[in-house]
Amino acid sequence: SLEESVVQDMSVPRNIRKAASEAIENLQDKGQSRKVRAHSATEILDEISNDPNMPMHTRTIIWQVLTELERIED
Repeated sequence: SLEESVVQDMSVPRNIRKAASEAIENLQDKGQSRKVRAHSATEILDEISNDPNMPMHTRTIIWQVLTELERIED
């Protein structure tokens, strides 16, 4: 999961872990539609996906999650 792979990985920079945590919170917000939650999370993850300090294994995970979220947005 995104939480286990990124948020709890101490080798990932703090700002990236924080953004991933925010994306998870947005996805869990039952007050919004699935599409809105997916869009909010996509915006956050897309913004951090180009961070030069992101470890490559983390970038791969973020890209995989973004691919899944794009399916929900359509």
